[in-house]
Amino acid sequence: MDKNLKRPITLREVIAHIVLVILAFMCLFFFYILIVNASRKHVDLMKGFAFLPGGMFFKNMMKVFNDSNIPVLYGIRNSLIVSGGCAAICTYFSAMTAYGIYAYNFRAKKPAFTFIMLILVMPTQVTALGFLRLLTNIHMDDNLLALILPAIASPAVFYFMYSYMLASLPMSLVEAARIDGSNEFMTFNRIVIPIMKPAIAVQAIFTFVGAWNNYFVPALVISTKKKQTLPILIATLRGADFMTFDMGKVYMMILIAIVPIVLVYLMLSRFIIEGVTLGGVKE
Repeated sequence: MDKNLKRPITLREVIAHIVLVILAFMCLFFFYILIVNASRKHVDLMKGFAFLPGGMFFKNMMKVFNDSNIPVLYGIRNSLIVSGGCAAICTYFSAMTAYGIYAYNFRAKKPAFTFIMLILVMPTQVTALGFLRLLTNIHMDDNLLALILPAIASPAVFYFMYSYMLASLPMSLVEAARIDGSNEFMTFNRIVIPIMKPAIAVQAIFTFVGAWNNYFVPALVISTKKKQTLPILIATLRGADFMTFDMGKVYMMILIAIVPIVLVYLMLSRFIIEGVTLGGVKE
């Protein structure tokens, strides 16, 4: 049989490609509209929807960066520090907690797992007042560390890591490392973490995006203008009075806030693809 002969395309493949094209269009269309709106004047935006971009893109960008009441560069720096710190400590310590529950047998193992799952269903708003009082008592209010350190305890990330370990981390590998004389921290850092890279990449993206878009807690904790994150600055810009309100600046701020999220996803997406490929290989 000639290997150069192409296999005919089936109806199922055609439908699958059409659905993927539609989904890709739906995802990218709204991003395109955001770019279009960020390049238009406030007056033109008030007139209605437009498919073609305007000529105010760089002028709107300069308006945003030159606005003394909205320190955008400080906001980007603060959001990067908070989001990057949350993603790093959340994924690492959640993976470490999941490893402790997974690899050790002790009496309180099931109660500890149940307790962590109970915390998962508790909304942030319920504990916000007590959290704010605690920060005030220990003099950590108006401090970026107050937004980063609580990310160490994340039940949702813990459960994801624990589930991934159940599927991908054989205990025989851990026991072999112990027999070879590896201590627990070395085993975790040099054996478990490399295996957990796809799970860590996925949760790092989710945690980064969640911390980047978080408005509720930073609005409660941060009061100094130069320590505020981008969501607070966007809310401040949207809350301006009618005479100074500029919808073009608002769309430009939103566009600026989205770019780092896209870059983080592009940097970590290869680990997700590697994880899917690794999961498809069977011995």
